Amino acid sequence: MRRQKAVQIGELVNQFLREEGLETPYNEFRMEKAWGEVMGQGIVRYTGRVFVKSQALYVELRSSVIRQELMLGRQQLVARLNNYVGAQVIQKIVFI
Repeated sequence: MRRQKAVQIGELVNQFLREEGLETPYNEFRMEKAWGEVMGQGIVRYTGRVFVKSQALYVELRSSVIRQELMLGRQQLVARLNNYVGAQVIQKIVFI
């Protein structure tokens, strides 16, 4: 017996999130978690709060040396993080 119009569960979940207006908050939550996964334990050790506001990722860093190094590659980090999440969630990173 062949199923007609079979849809993958992931597509259904994404459609539901979009319809309920939850896609953006969910992607922002995923972006906050992606920081630690993309950057690794070496950077996370010096990271405080991480949050998304107005399409910007705010990252509290406790090391001025790491802050300076990361500022040099900020645009590449934006691309890597958006790619990891699979959506255009942020446009910039602000180190605080």
